[in-house]
Parts: sequence; C-alpha cells; structure tokens
Amino acid sequence: MKIKEEITYDDFTKLDIRIGHILAAEMVPDTDKLVKCTIDFGEEVGERTIVSGIREWYEPEQLVGKRLPYLINLAPRELRGVTSEGMLLAAAPIDTDTKERGLALLELDDDTPSGTTIG
Repeated sequence: MKIKEEITYDDFTKLDIRIGHILAAEMVPDTDKLVKCTIDFGEEVGERTIVSGIREWYEPEQLVGKRLPYLINLAPRELRGVTSEGMLLAAAPIDTDTKERGLALLELDDDTPSGTTIG
C-alpha cells in the first residue's frame, strides 16, 4: 500500500483521537457487516454511537468491555438508518499467502481511562 499524501503537523492536530470503552454492541438490522456500538468517552465527551464495518472479524459480544481508539471529531454519518458519531481505528493487515485483508483491533494493555487523548 502506498504512503498517503503528506500532511502538516497542523493537519494532525485537528484529529481528536480518544480511548473509548465499549458498553454495548449489536448488529445493525438488515446488514451483514455493520456493528453498532455504544461507547463511553468519559465525562467530557460522554456516550456516543459508532457504527463499524467489522462483523466479518468480530461478533458484537466479543467487543463489549474493550477499550479502543476512536476518531471522535469526524462529521456524523448515517449508515443504514443509524447515525455514527466517530470512527474506530484499527489495523488492516494483509495475509501474505492469501492476499486477503484482515482486521486487528488496537487494544490497550492497561486500564487507560475512557476519554484519554492520543497524539
């Protein structure tokens, strides 16, 4: 995969990336890939709904309780009737044998509080 267009430090500082704690997760009705999660981002931000196309790799019940990084200042977007208020950040490794793309969650190895900023 090619490196994307270079950005400035000022561009990077516009990104609001925070740790969110998944409180609930369920399939979005009439879809095979979309999972709707209720995420706690701590007192300053509160709870948000974020929809991610990760069902191919994770069942909703596997996600509950995880602390993951999210981009929270992305403009809201309607996905199959559900408003998503951010974006999950994850790695998309490619299997060198099959050339198929996978998905790896960027999990924390400690109890970093919800709402902690990254960057």
